[in-house]
Amino acid sequence: MSKDLNPNTYFEDSEDASRQLIDTLPLELLRDNETVVIGVSEGGVYYADKIAAACDAQMDILLTEAIMAPNNDEVAIAMISETEEVVMHKALIDAFEINEDYVYSEAQRKYEDEILAYVYKYRKGKESLPLEGKYVVLADECIETGLTMMVALKSVIARGAKNIYIATPILDQTVYQNLLTVCDGVFCPHKIQDYISIEYYYQNFDTLDFDEICAIVDAHELKSKMIETVETVE
Repeated sequence: MSKDLNPNTYFEDSEDASRQLIDTLPLELLRDNETVVIGVSEGGVYYADKIAAACDAQMDILLTEAIMAPNNDEVAIAMISETEEVVMHKALIDAFEINEDYVYSEAQRKYEDEILAYVYKYRKGKESLPLEGKYVVLADECIETGLTMMVALKSVIARGAKNIYIATPILDQTVYQNLLTVCDGVFCPHKIQDYISIEYYYQNFDTLDFDEICAIVDAHELKSKMIETVETVE
């Protein structure tokens, strides 16, 4: 970490964060097994791309959408993925006295109105990569509550992944402990007590725009097609 960084930050920028993250990964293990790295958010695509390059793996994106509390549109109470898996934040649902029927109906609406649109937007409607028997790395730019990562875990388990790892530059310490119990490993250079907000930990925080995300996804799709062609010829 650069000496001139503010003491409250851990990364100069996304490139620095990706380097620190990759240094924590078991690259040989991932290279020696058929691995797919999945970005579980738009921000996660950048890190999935870097990790995939470092361990010579395929890359994909998993599309998810948050279900917000009916009385507070800034509080996520559940998540739904493109595989229609749903994960709820039970403590918040109970605290707000929200009926689970509301959660499921809202999840279905989000799936039909938003996730299917994202599938076309980023994948042109094509199916995601097969995961049966493969090692999977779920990558995101950060993990706050863990809802997104939990629904991603549920989704790749349902698709037959053999081993599942989580990779992120920074996450909440309590969430880290919880995730360790439901996957094969969590790789993260910085675990924060009382996590605040992702921008707080970067000297320069930037995000990918739509064209940049599409370019990454398209490049990996082309790579996958080339691999399939070579395997067919052989």
